[in-house]
Amino acid sequence: MNTLNFDEIHIEDLEIFANHGVFPEENRLGQKFLISLTMYVDSRNAGKTDCLENSADYGDVCRFMTEYTKSNPRRLIEAAAEELAEALLIRYNILKGVTLELKKPWAPVGLPLKTVSVKITRFRHTAYIGLGSNLGDKKAYLDNAVKALDETKGCHVEKVSSYYVTEPYGGVEQDDFLNACLILETLFTPEELLKRLHEIEQAAHRERLVHWGPRTLDLDILMYDDAVMETDDLIIPHSEMHLRSFVLQPLCEIAPNKRHPVLKKTVSQLADSLTNR
Repeated sequence: MNTLNFDEIHIEDLEIFANHGVFPEENRLGQKFLISLTMYVDSRNAGKTDCLENSADYGDVCRFMTEYTKSNPRRLIEAAAEELAEALLIRYNILKGVTLELKKPWAPVGLPLKTVSVKITRFRHTAYIGLGSNLGDKKAYLDNAVKALDETKGCHVEKVSSYYVTEPYGGVEQDDFLNACLILETLFTPEELLKRLHEIEQAAHRERLVHWGPRTLDLDILMYDDAVMETDDLIIPHSEMHLRSFVLQPLCEIAPNKRHPVLKKTVSQLADSLTNR
């Protein structure tokens, strides 16, 4: 995510007394923490209208960070920072991302130092998900998957395509599929999102017995922002999405101008290319 696309609002060294720490005395007695926060926003509308509702209310943000940090003690400042950053992005929709530094000036290390701190940057991401089912109540499986994703903490379903009846892919004799695509705003990394998709598939009693075989529910990450990555478990963008009409047709309905980060063509162009073959 390119932070140059956003404006910044800064909060420096908000002082909070809280009970984070590994040692019992830290948990019992508490100590001082300092929080510095950069909020990445689009402030143009606020600047044009001079209206607080169009900006991040830094007073409210400070009060929220104070209460959250005091009420959610953690052993590690890494955990405290991670959870606070997530809570901020969930609470304040105007935030595109945050850089948060949590400082611990009274760290019990037995040596003279100014402070110990952890600094993290977290952004919202946009994922494009393919859905399919060809066993049982297909529509119910897709409906439940959309609902499960939207109800997942740190995720919000922005758009869902129509459901399309499509022929099976891969040469295995089986029933027609019901396919769709959705756009998901998420705080998850690609790996975390893949894990969540597998959990939703398992809840639908998905069995991976035959490659390209029948399944109650199939969920695939098609694209994730403009990421290009390959691991043992995950390839983004999906390696065959540009060859599959049952992906491109519903995806074209909700994201026709999204550009494939490798092929450099829009979804609409990819769909047209496949149709004209």
